[in-house]
Amino acid sequence: MDANFFRVRFDRLTPSEKTFLRAIAELGAGPYRFRDIATCMGVESSTLGPVRAKMIKEGMIYSPAHGWLNFTVPLFDGFLRRIIPDQTRHDED
Repeated sequence: MDANFFRVRFDRLTPSEKTFLRAIAELGAGPYRFRDIATCMGVESSTLGPVRAKMIKEGMIYSPAHGWLNFTVPLFDGFLRRIIPDQTRHDED
């Protein structure tokens, strides 16, 4: 499934989109609070608005409720964790 289903979607993403989606996946099972994604990335949530909107428009994620996001494709979070190394910030390092 990785090579034929997930990889096709993954290969169409820009580096910043991959970073955004990987941060979502880092949070575990969804749905995900938008502010938690921003915290995971170490940025203000307002800076993520454009990439969030684009990922919703392209059908990668959706918003089940105000302030929440989830992947449209089941198990895509696990694929992202397998294919992209941990990108979370480690401020204590």
